[in-house]
Amino acid sequence: MSNTWKPRTQAVHAGTRRSQYAETSEAIYLTQGFVYPNAEAAEARFVKSGADEFIYARYGNPTVAMFEDRIAALEGAEAAFATASGMAAVNGALFSLLKAGDHMVSARALFGSCLYIAETLLPAFGVDVTFVDGTDLEAWQGAIRPNTKVLFLEAMSNPTLEIIDIAGVSKISNAAGATLVVDNVFATPVLQRSLELGADVVVYSATKHIDGQGRCLGGVVLGARDFVRGALETYLKHTGGALSPFNAWVMLKGLETLDLRVRAQAASATYLAEKLAGHPGLARMLFPGHASHPQHDLAMRQMVAGGTVLALDVQGGKAGAFAFLNALNVALISNNLGDSKSLVTHPATTTHQRLSPEARASLGITDGLVRFSVGLEDADDLLSDILSALESLKLR
Repeated sequence: MSNTWKPRTQAVHAGTRRSQYAETSEAIYLTQGFVYPNAEAAEARFVKSGADEFIYARYGNPTVAMFEDRIAALEGAEAAFATASGMAAVNGALFSLLKAGDHMVSARALFGSCLYIAETLLPAFGVDVTFVDGTDLEAWQGAIRPNTKVLFLEAMSNPTLEIIDIAGVSKISNAAGATLVVDNVFATPVLQRSLELGADVVVYSATKHIDGQGRCLGGVVLGARDFVRGALETYLKHTGGALSPFNAWVMLKGLETLDLRVRAQAASATYLAEKLAGHPGLARMLFPGHASHPQHDLAMRQMVAGGTVLALDVQGGKAGAFAFLNALNVALISNNLGDSKSLVTHPATTTHQRLSPEARASLGITDGLVRFSVGLEDADDLLSDILSALESLKLR
């Protein structure tokens, strides 16, 4: 692999390992174990395995290693560890960095399952967690304690699309001697490289844009080699969060077209935001790439484009949102995102339904809010679909 390759080339070729058959498409090594030439070799490998020496699929696999090397090259990370899902990545990153008696500062706007880990699981294991308004750097600074070990945030929050100043939070984290963990799912490695902005660890749900076609679960944690091949690998290989070889192969295929897909989706999302801004059927339209977004300038400093997701606050609360969802013909009701198909969901009754009404309100998740993940359909077809659904609300 050439260090001079640009990201799109890395996404196609980085990390490739060919067998003796010199196949064009990466091979799927669908095996749970590996054979040693002799007992001495087995002993040596358990003491220290080489870069292309494998022991057990829970520890590593050639197909999984190709995916890890490729996404690391694309992200600009020293190393990566692939996991069975995005939540396995979040869990692995946080639990390998924290222990009882430690303190974590987290942005309050988090995906429902991430919030469960930060709000319930970590405290159950003796980790104290303080939640702050992620957009307020003074709040981050004010929450720091002598035992603060981790700062955790979503680069773009789910589902209200808040943008956090990663470089600003990084300075606070570095001064405290803590580790900054960034969930970069909504931004993707195509639109934002969080490590270059100051993150220490980046996590992804590969289920989203990396697969991009609704096929498989997967996740990945990226960062410094010492952390990834040290505390993180030790935690994950003993707790069983490894990615399967087949899913790794699917993710490899997804990486080949990731740049093309995400840029096309982001362009369509920008087009839709421009057309929908100010529509009377919407109480709000949130998209970081549109000038109306409260953190538009920050988003454009950190990102190549505004992302692939819009937050549409439909007039009429829950009833209006449900009627809007049910009137769509192109976009599909589903709680995934980053797919080639446009997907819509109602966060208040799905991804964030476990939160109290007061907690949802504090995060800006109204009963009318709809998360719209823009796919690869023609942008004009999507616009017609949305406008028709909004128009139908007048007929009720």
